[in-house]
Amino acid sequence: MTERARIVFHEELVALEQKTLATFDLAAEMADRAVESVLNQDVELAAYVVNDDDRIDVRYLDVHQGLLNLIALQAPVASDLRLIAALLHVIMHVERIGDLCANIAKLVPLSGHEPPTDPTILEMIEKMGAQVASQIEQAKLALKNRDADLAEHLMVQDDLIDKLNRDCFQRAIDIAGDPERREWAVYMVLVARYLERIGDHTVDIGEQTAFVVTGDFREFTDTSSTGRSEKI
Repeated sequence: MTERARIVFHEELVALEQKTLATFDLAAEMADRAVESVLNQDVELAAYVVNDDDRIDVRYLDVHQGLLNLIALQAPVASDLRLIAALLHVIMHVERIGDLCANIAKLVPLSGHEPPTDPTILEMIEKMGAQVASQIEQAKLALKNRDADLAEHLMVQDDLIDKLNRDCFQRAIDIAGDPERREWAVYMVLVARYLERIGDHTVDIGEQTAFVVTGDFREFTDTSSTGRSEKI
């Protein structure tokens, strides 16, 4: 690769990474609106969230194709190839976060216009939404700053979402005897599950960030376990 070609290559790679980072912001906005639509039973806002998923899909296709073109045309090696490989995974996870936000929003009209609700479940959903927003931002900053420690800390943060998801499920069981709230509670269990999956995607993004920084792909685990490691 000539010096000029290398300069152009790096400019294109930086631009694609910036597009990827900007897509985090779209996903975070979708997540906030999806949770808000659930908390307020706002069908109109939910419809906006569903439509916004197209924006992330377009960005995903743009970044994905751009990265593949770099591989095909420039034959990158070493750290450049590692970054491209990681970004291919990262943009896929962000796109799936968008899909999950849309899935949450699609449940809003299904749960009824003014369904009987439960304040305990709604409080859990609100807390999960705030945690999801925090983890999306943390995943973005970890990648932007090449901060492997911040990336790995996502695993600790995600424990809170996992607990809230379990608590939401248990609360739904507790109120299952109330026929008026039973169906709504089932929808909220799905909402909590989708939020829990968004949290998982941020952890996956963190793993890719650590890979970019260290060249060592390792599945994050809690402190009592040892993650699988593969040097690349």
